[in-house]
Amino acid sequence: MSSEGASLNEQLLDCARRNNEDLFNSILESLGNDTYNISELINTSRDPFGNTALHLACQYGSWEVLDKILDQEGDIEIDPQNTTDGDTPLHVTVKYAHNEPEHGTFIAKNLIEVGADPRIRNNRNERPIDCIHGDELEELIDLLQGAEISADNGGVNDEEDIEEDNVDNGDDDDDN
Repeated sequence: MSSEGASLNEQLLDCARRNNEDLFNSILESLGNDTYNISELINTSRDPFGNTALHLACQYGSWEVLDKILDQEGDIEIDPQNTTDGDTPLHVTVKYAHNEPEHGTFIAKNLIEVGADPRIRNNRNERPIDCIHGDELEELIDLLQGAEISADNGGVNDEEDIEEDNVDNGDDDDDN
């Protein structure tokens, strides 16, 4: 049977590399749009380096396929670590952002919004923020720092933090 063409695993990884949204949709259809089977395929498909479709979509900036993966209703693992470096998709995104700062920051923001943990360390004991070299990625640095603070505080969202800051600033003004 394998001589008939690429397996669903291979097709999924290929569509993530090439940002092939049509192929991704045909994979969903071939699985009967079954939530369990889709999430199982997404979570278990890996290339020889242990990269999932999420890793590959982040590495190549394949936004349309990445967005479709993140929109799946099943239990999609957001922080899988590859076998070579222990990198999560967020680590891979930060590395991608060195060449594509705006798009990389956009992808990182979306990963964080769906629950990617910026505190996970790879095999070199690096968090995603530690993979940033130089200060040309200020917006990404701010995003990752904010996400780490939010995660350390139990996921308090930015709106609550802003409201608290405004209340504190108001109190300070009254004391002067």
